[in-house]
Amino acid sequence: MERESMEFDVVIVGAGPAGLATACRLMQVSKDSGQEITVCVVEKGSEVGAHILSGAVFEPKVLSELFPDWHEKGAPLHTAVKSDEIHMLGSATASRAMPHSLLPKTMHNEGNYIISVGNLARWLAERAEELGVEIFPGFPASELLFNEDGSVKGILIGDMGIGADGEPKDSFEPGMELHAKYTVFSEGCRGHLGKLLIEKYHLDNGKTPQHYGLGFKEIWKVPSEQHEQGKVVHTGGWPLTEGASGGGYLYHLEDNQIAVGLIVDLNYQNPHLSPFDEFQRYKTHPVISKYLTGGERLSYGARAITKGGLNSLPKMSFPGGLIIGCNAGTLNFAKVKGTHTAMKSGMLAAETIAQALLAGVEGGKDLDCFNDRFTESWLQDELYKSRNFGPAMHKFGTYLGGAFNYIDQNWFGGKFPITLRDEKPDHTQMADINSYSKIDYPKPDGKLSFDKLSSVYLSNTFHEEDQLCHLRLKDARIPIDVNLVKFDEPAQRYCPAGVYEVIEEEGESKFVINAQNCIHCKTCDIKDPSQNITWVTPEGGGGPNYPNM
Repeated sequence: MERESMEFDVVIVGAGPAGLATACRLMQVSKDSGQEITVCVVEKGSEVGAHILSGAVFEPKVLSELFPDWHEKGAPLHTAVKSDEIHMLGSATASRAMPHSLLPKTMHNEGNYIISVGNLARWLAERAEELGVEIFPGFPASELLFNEDGSVKGILIGDMGIGADGEPKDSFEPGMELHAKYTVFSEGCRGHLGKLLIEKYHLDNGKTPQHYGLGFKEIWKVPSEQHEQGKVVHTGGWPLTEGASGGGYLYHLEDNQIAVGLIVDLNYQNPHLSPFDEFQRYKTHPVISKYLTGGERLSYGARAITKGGLNSLPKMSFPGGLIIGCNAGTLNFAKVKGTHTAMKSGMLAAETIAQALLAGVEGGKDLDCFNDRFTESWLQDELYKSRNFGPAMHKFGTYLGGAFNYIDQNWFGGKFPITLRDEKPDHTQMADINSYSKIDYPKPDGKLSFDKLSSVYLSNTFHEEDQLCHLRLKDARIPIDVNLVKFDEPAQRYCPAGVYEVIEEEGESKFVINAQNCIHCKTCDIKDPSQNITWVTPEGGGGPNYPNM
């Protein structure tokens, strides 16, 4: 098929904080140098911010580096953190508040802001366009394009109008090729193309396997007497017990709104565990329910989180481009924050690429000098100091792991003379169905806890019914012949949107994929114990439409 193409100096895949910080910094360097750099950003969501979901408490230092006058420019940082609490939940009713003196200093949030990362992305997009960046929302990067020497040439925008049978419909429109001297991949956690790049160029050789969590988030409007703007609450322990770990959060935003969520580490062992139902249980704990009771749930979403840290960070450069942000895994899990680190990685990428372009370096090269720039930055220092946090929690559990991290962070400043590692991939951790008892989850009460379908409705998720399924099975027999037998097909439970189910049809079990429900969390691509499911981009504009997550 003959396709139209467009040429740019730099193409950026993904209009999240990392990609937009890259675009803005490129244009700043371009204007300072007096030499033009053409930059294009493609975004699979229907608009910038539509697919962005994060807690989020934000460290503003990176924004001050990118836009020192961010306050005057109206950046959406409206709620400064005023107080911090951490509670260890021992059971469905028991809890213990942790004194600040016993907390790792990475969990202190003085000077930070509670924000909507989606709204921050929208603001960054406005700044990027003012600087001359072209942004194309609703256009998913579906395939990689290569030069004859094997370097990345750019990306292919996905075809529109392909039916579920794989044949073109009357509405068919071929995708366009976007060519670039350098392509930056900032797709977020478990990016479809980033995953292929890491494999093709062996970027993770010698690294600890990447680790992930599944993060849930709801926004509630609560009675004013239950709201304390600027309050940050984190929790550990219940309901994640017996082979599962993670933690919860509750952030008091402006306008009597609260963001509440739960992060479930995707190395959990119990095949009967349902992360969605664990989140619903979490909201019933008195530490959390006292803020939500009588309130109204406004929105719901879920997204996988890359949390392996420095030990799992792949080589971020390859011939023709860079992989940055959560696509690479720059999140600082010790702080439970990734926006500022993702943006910094984008700024470092921009400065590296701009230096090459302005020096006349031929496109398609491996800009491995990026590694030197990364190593000399505060980002490397920050990730190094937090390298033990996740492995300590995985190896020693919530309490002993927490004690180790307190010593590492508060006594040694993150420079404990031992580096812990977790060498077991998350998908290999699941035990067989006989190792754990089934979990009897309570029925949702419609007040604090809810079912999956009503939750997906709040995510404003939409996909054309008649389109090629974007959830691909390597072997269609595995869900029933392997996963159902060994694990009671856990996709029925780990998916937070009810995409997968097993039904009985003419006396036989059948695996059903309800792809129209998909909220693009990527959990199936990560957690499937047989690694049989591959998530690829659906048609442009599909998926959730988060308003301010």
